[in-house]
Amino acid sequence: MRCGSKCFLVEMEVNGEKKLKSVTARTPVDARKTIRLEYGAKAQILTVKEEKKS
Repeated sequence: MRCGSKCFLVEMEVNGEKKLKSVTARTPVDARKTIRLEYGAKAQILTVKEEKKS
């Protein structure tokens, strides 16, 4: 975990099914990049939101 990291909730569609995954990254762009590295181009990213701590 790098300094300045936050948790992001990424909603994506992979092979016709929607998935929600928590990703640790510095920015929403880094979170998208992490998902693309893991799932490849077949993953369509719908939303990236910062996970709020309660």
